[in-house]
Amino acid sequence: MTIDNPHPAKQGIAAGTTFAAAILLLVASLLALFQGIVAAVNDDLIVAGPQYVYQFNLTTWGWIHIIVGIIGAAIAFGLFTGAVWARAAAIVIAAISIIANFLWLPYYPLWSIIVIAIDLVIIWAVVTWRTAD
Repeated sequence: MTIDNPHPAKQGIAAGTTFAAAILLLVASLLALFQGIVAAVNDDLIVAGPQYVYQFNLTTWGWIHIIVGIIGAAIAFGLFTGAVWARAAAIVIAAISIIANFLWLPYYPLWSIIVIAIDLVIIWAVVTWRTAD
């Protein structure tokens, strides 16, 4: 098969991987968005120790997660359409989300670890996606 006419099975796998990455990115983005809303609106719900190195106001952390969540959801919709720019953007936003959730660990450790794991799967899925022979 030529590059102009790639094998249908490979294209199906590439489309499935892209769709899975888009769904995972959308889920991780929604989790970040909800996490940010909780931190921004009701910061009494989240407790942190007093000696945290990356200490911000919880409202600030909330807005960071809200912004990452909104951008991630937009990129996920780009992945659903198969946009090439969305692949690179998905890797970047997932990496930013990993960093933000690592810094968020003292506030909500289990939630952060779950989102970090999802972000790693997103990066793996997007990086392994091949569209041509």
